[in-house]
Amino acid sequence: MLDPIADMLTRIRNAQRAGHSEVIFPSSKFKKAIVDALHRRGFVGEIKKVKGESYDFIKISLKYYEKNNLNKSVPAIKQLKRVSKEGQRIYISSEKIQKVKGGRGMIIMSTSKGVMSGEDARKNKIGGELICEVW
Repeated sequence: MLDPIADMLTRIRNAQRAGHSEVIFPSSKFKKAIVDALHRRGFVGEIKKVKGESYDFIKISLKYYEKNNLNKSVPAIKQLKRVSKEGQRIYISSEKIQKVKGGRGMIIMSTSKGVMSGEDARKNKIGGELICEVW
């Protein structure tokens, strides 16, 4: 696997589209920080660390919203897009951080102060690597 972050995002995106209630993937500190940022903004539910035989896993519960007129559940995450990739890293300054989908979405960034949302990075005037966009 070349890009474990892209793999994690793809697992979340696919599980959400398939209507699963939870998703599990191999654990790392960086992945945990990204999932914590998603949890703070309400895109995912409970986060658990699961012990495996050779390595640990992260298990997250996915959130859905009920639509009134169709009695159909709508995923909280409509799109999860990897921006900075292995072959091309994308860095932005705090002045160039934009809102995603008019503020309904979020940017997740890796900064010198850790992984945080684009909104937090803008408030703290910290730039960094643009990891992904969520809406």
